[in-house]
Amino acid sequence: MSPALDIALNGGLVVDGTGAPARPLHVGVRDGRIAALATEPLAARREIDATGQVVTPGFIDLHSHADYSLEPTPGADTQLTQGVTTLVTGNCGHSPFPVDAGGMLPRSGALDGSALSWTWKDADGFRAAMTAVDPGVNLAFQLGHNAVRLAVLGMEDRAPDEDELRRMCALVEDAARQGVVGFSTGLIYTPGLFAATDEVRALVRTAAAHGLLYSTHMRNESSHVIDAVREAIGTAEAAGARLEISHLKAMGPENHGAVTEALALLDAARERGVDVTADVYPYTASSTGLISRLPAWAVDGGVDATLGRLADPAARERIAGELRARFGRDIDPEGVVIAALPEGRYSASVGRSIAEIGRAEGTDPAEAALRVLESHRCSVAIVNHAMSEDDVTAVLRHPWVSVASDGWVMTDERTGRPHPRSFGTFSRVLGRYVRERGVLTLEDAVRKMTSLPAARIGLTDRGVLREGAAADIAVFDPAAVTDRSTYDEPWQLSTGFSTVLVNGVPGLLGGELTRTPGAGRVLRRGA
Repeated sequence: MSPALDIALNGGLVVDGTGAPARPLHVGVRDGRIAALATEPLAARREIDATGQVVTPGFIDLHSHADYSLEPTPGADTQLTQGVTTLVTGNCGHSPFPVDAGGMLPRSGALDGSALSWTWKDADGFRAAMTAVDPGVNLAFQLGHNAVRLAVLGMEDRAPDEDELRRMCALVEDAARQGVVGFSTGLIYTPGLFAATDEVRALVRTAAAHGLLYSTHMRNESSHVIDAVREAIGTAEAAGARLEISHLKAMGPENHGAVTEALALLDAARERGVDVTADVYPYTASSTGLISRLPAWAVDGGVDATLGRLADPAARERIAGELRARFGRDIDPEGVVIAALPEGRYSASVGRSIAEIGRAEGTDPAEAALRVLESHRCSVAIVNHAMSEDDVTAVLRHPWVSVASDGWVMTDERTGRPHPRSFGTFSRVLGRYVRERGVLTLEDAVRKMTSLPAARIGLTDRGVLREGAAADIAVFDPAAVTDRSTYDEPWQLSTGFSTVLVNGVPGLLGGELTRTPGAGRVLRRGA
């Protein structure tokens, strides 16, 4: 008689995702589910020796931009090699339905760095498209506010009238019925940055009425970060929503330390009964589009309108002046580094800061930034070195903060110099912040990557190793797990993981990628 189990992971130390102490257990998998947690070794058709290794739930990346990067590389090598089995997309207000909201979101290092432009009518259409590419990891979608605003108001800097707001709310309701797990805003990106608080509250209230998480890239992460935290919490409190503050940080030399007050506001809100949490990536640099550093009036109307203003001497000087005013306070021009852009005048400047470019051209960093934007139709990705290590550590330690990458599924093109977070976020936490620095215990770090993010989006059968749960499982050597990707040499996969199962299917086996198509599923809220 053949063994009743498909896979047995024997001899490992189980960290189950709840925060409970690690314990030696043997894990059995059958039909894509965890069938047994036993104190004695298990027999199975495939037996894997996990001796000396840690066995955990597969990691859930609560903040991913895989919706704009999974299609060319559905195997998700950069995620599987750091133990990630589920990606939550539609973040920062960007989603490819019902109208493409990725046009202002340069793909950091993916292909030629140019912005994508693709649209799916609704969540069901996008779900069908993502299922068809046979993803190697699970996906859960959010609806982006930028996409909703584009569908109704285009790129206009104005408030919606009553009918337009009803139409926007109806789009949120439609997406909720189609199983999205959240609604997100990106209040520094066009056209979301044109939205007043009342508009956001109305949409979040609709999302909350349908059980969706509200995720926000806040309106400010530098000099006015505390005001932005208050706005985010106030929106959630007024709307009765569950709130996720995306990649909590304080950017700019004069703002370091502000995360202490931000976390205190989070704690105070939770004491009042507001369901608010946050997430963080373990790096002192962010990554986004260079255009996001321009003032709101300069980007009103979209790329062509922005380029028109740059062609007008008076408008150009006003934009440059407002950019200069932020230097030192919010932005260090030495730390604003070109990560990716399309072929053109500044193709050789990838890896150089706007300050370096300015010196080479005999101008200042503000004018250098405008030249780069102008030459590449504003499709310029940057890595922005602007946070402090103490702040990153403080946020990471907080009990209600998840680990999330804000990253991409990276292709094999190896172009540009993308942020290393796409390759190493979860491995870096385990290696640097658990093993080397002792900032977190292993159990708490795993909780922040599994059960905590699962709970935020309502996943009840993932994020914890227990019988009956989906067999999303990661196995790694705690003494060897390492993020190898760096700012100078980002194109390096993490090491230290030996086995990763996605719905019971090996995506990584013996430390090698299996590239098994279709192991992942597109997850629906409530399903």
